[in-house]
Amino acid sequence: MTERHTAQPFAAVAAGKDRKTGAGKRFWRRIRKPLAQSRLVKGILATLLAQALRFIRLTNPLAKGSSNLDEAHATLTPAIVALWHGQHLLAPCIYPKAKGLVAMVSRSADAELNALVVEKLGFQAVRGSGGREGTQNVEKGGARALIALKRALDAGKNVAMIADIPHGTPRQAGLGIVTLARLSGRPIIAVAIATSRRKVLERTWDKTTINLPFGRCGLVVGDPIHVAADADEAEMQRKRQELTDTLNVATETAYRLADGERK
Repeated sequence: MTERHTAQPFAAVAAGKDRKTGAGKRFWRRIRKPLAQSRLVKGILATLLAQALRFIRLTNPLAKGSSNLDEAHATLTPAIVALWHGQHLLAPCIYPKAKGLVAMVSRSADAELNALVVEKLGFQAVRGSGGREGTQNVEKGGARALIALKRALDAGKNVAMIADIPHGTPRQAGLGIVTLARLSGRPIIAVAIATSRRKVLERTWDKTTINLPFGRCGLVVGDPIHVAADADEAEMQRKRQELTDTLNVATETAYRLADGERK
């Protein structure tokens, strides 16, 4: 058999594999959007994710030197809990369910699953954005969310917000959360959570960290940051930077605790 004739069967097999792969991709593209829009599918995924987070929390006892969350809750409630993007996944499982919490979740389609997970874990989610980076302007959806969060604070509940702006500068607080503190008169509390076993998604803009089971959990609650009702633009910027610095220090400390290092 010639080399040409020998190569033909292999070429045919490769072509067949390419056709199958192409057909598989076309099939996935056809079903991907309907699946993403299916409330049933999203509900199932949210339930599975909530159970996974509960398991991860259960298998990561608090590291020595971690903050006492019950004490902070009793002393500071109602308050605004501030977290960084990509470092917040375990937050709903750390916070005591019986004490209630209202969390702001982005209005983006990608964040809808996050909102469902928050609700599966027993907390209330409001949809909105904390405002554009470097400005005091809050878009309409964000303004409605801030009003809902202020009402929750007025009712004596704690609320939670992601401090940095989606796809903005990671670990740089926006003004939305500072605006809520000024309007409500309630303090901002920087909270950081880290686990000794983790997977960092390096290609994500915020270096999203996936917490893994069977390790230690470092929890740090920062000192309260108060914003005066008459704070001007310059003072708002100072408070924004203070929150940025406090939350970054808390995050570094949480990682040291999780990794077995002293404060």
